[in-house]
Amino acid sequence: MITKPSNRPPLEGITLEAIVTQLSENIGWAAMAEAVPVRCFAFEPGIKSSLKFLRKTPWARAKVEALYLQQLARVKA
Repeated sequence: MITKPSNRPPLEGITLEAIVTQLSENIGWAAMAEAVPVRCFAFEPGIKSSLKFLRKTPWARAKVEALYLQQLARVKA
């Protein structure tokens, strides 16, 4: 039996596109814009434009990843 090591990063194997897609479907663009106040979530939001921005902006990507982890924790609770 294969077990997952406990020191494995929680986002390993999950693409940024999957994160943004799941967040947009689960909480919506408005809630994402409130949690991470960036233009690509607030004005004409879309997956493609958001990915382009987040790949260039490490601080925003970190906030989106943290938001995703919070959502995962809520679902598991």
